[in-house]
Amino acid sequence: MQGFNFFTMILKIILIGIGGGTGSILRYLTFTFIEKRFHYVFPIATFAVNFIGCLFIGLLLGFFEQQQIVNNNLKSLFITGFCGGYTTFSAFSAENMNLFQSGSTATAFVYIFSSVFICITAVWAGFIVAQFIFKT
Repeated sequence: MQGFNFFTMILKIILIGIGGGTGSILRYLTFTFIEKRFHYVFPIATFAVNFIGCLFIGLLLGFFEQQQIVNNNLKSLFITGFCGGYTTFSAFSAENMNLFQSGSTATAFVYIFSSVFICITAVWAGFIVAQFIFKT
């Protein structure tokens, strides 16, 4: 186990912040661009952002592996920061890909279905609680 290095931690936080901020801004711009051009009942802008984020994190993971890049600062900036700011769905998808690749298929399916069900339920529960608490 490596010892704690304050300056390494601060650098990592700054890189994640820069990547996350950039990813969040690009998510907003992508979402706005798509929303203004396509008007469907299906949430196409969110779907597109999730798809693009998943494609990009896959490209990054494949690039880092093929080039044997182990630079944790680059991974913090682009994978944790940028992709995390652009969409957390990309991280969720990459985690599931790793589970499938490692042969943990059952765990991947449990993770997928429980995450979707529990998270949608949490949004619903939060909405109901907020309506109760902030009732006028």
